[in-house]
Amino acid sequence: MKPEEKMKYQGRLLLFYGLLGLMIATLLAGVGYRQLIETDQFSERVKVQNHRRIVTPAPRGNIYDREGRLLVGNKPKFSAVVYLSDSGVRSAFRNEYRILVRDYRERGEKYNTGRLQKLARANVIQTYLDDVNRMLGLEEKVDVEKVSSHLNYNPLLPFPIIADLTREEFAVLLESLPVESPVQVYVSNQRNYPYESTASHTLGYVSSTFLTPDENLPGEDLTTFAEKGTFGRSGVERQFDEILQGEMGMEIWVVDPYGFQVESIERRYPTKGSDIQLSLDIDLQTAAEDAFWVWNDKEQKKIEHVGAAVMLDVNTLEVLAMVSKPDYNLNDTTPFISNKTFQQIEEAGGWQNRAIQGLYPPGSPFKLLTSIAALKAQTITPETMHYCPGYYRHPTGRIQYCWKRSGHEEHILWEGIRDSCNVYFYLTGLETGVDIISREAIYMGLADRTGINLPHETGHMIIPTRDWKKRRFDRSWYPGDTTNLSIGQGFTRVTPLQMALFTANIARNEITTKPSILKLTPSAVKNRPPSKSIGLTDEQHQVLIDGMIGSVQLGSSKRVQIPGVSIAAKTGTAEVAKDGGKIELAWMVAFAPVEDPRVAIAVIIEGQELNQNFFGGAHAAPIARATLDAYFQKHPELVEQSPTASVALP
Repeated sequence: MKPEEKMKYQGRLLLFYGLLGLMIATLLAGVGYRQLIETDQFSERVKVQNHRRIVTPAPRGNIYDREGRLLVGNKPKFSAVVYLSDSGVRSAFRNEYRILVRDYRERGEKYNTGRLQKLARANVIQTYLDDVNRMLGLEEKVDVEKVSSHLNYNPLLPFPIIADLTREEFAVLLESLPVESPVQVYVSNQRNYPYESTASHTLGYVSSTFLTPDENLPGEDLTTFAEKGTFGRSGVERQFDEILQGEMGMEIWVVDPYGFQVESIERRYPTKGSDIQLSLDIDLQTAAEDAFWVWNDKEQKKIEHVGAAVMLDVNTLEVLAMVSKPDYNLNDTTPFISNKTFQQIEEAGGWQNRAIQGLYPPGSPFKLLTSIAALKAQTITPETMHYCPGYYRHPTGRIQYCWKRSGHEEHILWEGIRDSCNVYFYLTGLETGVDIISREAIYMGLADRTGINLPHETGHMIIPTRDWKKRRFDRSWYPGDTTNLSIGQGFTRVTPLQMALFTANIARNEITTKPSILKLTPSAVKNRPPSKSIGLTDEQHQVLIDGMIGSVQLGSSKRVQIPGVSIAAKTGTAEVAKDGGKIELAWMVAFAPVEDPRVAIAVIIEGQELNQNFFGGAHAAPIARATLDAYFQKHPELVEQSPTASVALP
């Protein structure tokens, strides 16, 4: 090789070595950058690909009554499950698939790979279920689509082959299943309602749902599989769901390329939700609900009234009992509500909490409101006298009757309340006027929600005014509307809870709003918004009480009497049009003892037959009496040794 050619060759060789060195240096720099700088980033990618998170629900907190008795708790739910990550199960899946493919090929038939995989998995799980069936004497079958769906969406969770075992079945499997078996018994929590249907609307129920992981749980960037948890659907369960929920648990697993568990590397156990204590007294609640059952001569059996009842502590406005009928067994709602159960409750009208959602004309108890409005407006005095011939004839010639067609003759105010004389309050209402009566009802809180700490309290109550009628019907207000309003008929609609609160306020002679379903601490009671005055003098207030005592002693409220207890009460019968006729509603409101009011109650019973007479004294009073009697049996110190005489009656 010539010298000049050699020099040229060596130059190209040096250039090649230089380029090669540069490439090696670049490669080393890249590897070094990846190893030293991007190590954490790649570790995270590996973690995301190879780690999975399982989220588990926390047991819900318990719910207690005011004396600490358990109203809602948890009980174990037993299931038989197959752990799909078991190596034996996965091997059985593959073998069964090969057998199915071979059989199809031998028969010369075409097959769908995906469908065959589904069938293979279901066949394997059925063999495990057959073993369990033999142990328990059952004939359960595996649902192919449920197996497939579970493997697609929750492959790390055990597959339930029998979802709800009895305690006896659980014991048999616990003793019979081999320790190494992929089939095991699984224990989870299920809501339990020891009093079944008692206070069902107030307590409420839960529904199941897949959990949404809390933000503070580790592994938020990982693929997550969540077991089913619960959320409050109605009543206290819904209102205080966040308190009852607790903190969910989680477990992080290393998984193999097929997505099955290999090793658990982190775990956080769930924390039970907080307990809450209600104001309800289960003794009073049970007494009230039992009283809704009455003997029916026509059907020769006991039937349950339709309606509602609410008892309040007069001084704290805590709810001591809240009844709505018909109701439902809360245990039928867990772990889920079947279509059949849902339809049965729906057809019976059992979903509605009539105590806070039922809207009714208040009937004769509203005469107390009319009296308050008239006394404050000075359109009457306690001594104002009206004559009742048994009817009132409007100037137009229209006649409205008193409930007593023979009339009450002359009455002053307390006697009008005692005898519930319609004509007395027709005349009082006309003298006072719709504007004053409606304004007073609004002032007393009958036009608004009470604000009780329960969900779904209706806001559709009606205290009619001239403007309301014009907007609603494009019609003027007539004197007949005023006479209807004055006795709690016509357009007016209120809830039983509002009437219980109204009665408690009359007992206190002051207006305090917002009852509570929680048991209140003394400081919570003390820190409530201040009460406002009803606006009656002591003398005027006493006239109302005299009329209510007279109703118990001498009038239509006699059936509420309890020996040794002074009770102030007012019955009522209201009417609603229905299907070409009318349905009557039986009311009673009451408080006791008169000298030192402790409890107030409102009861409404819905008539079930068209044009049937349905009186508050006959149908609502026994329920009020049973509930009051239960209260005073628990508080004998409030019962006099001899029956209390009428207070301030002439």
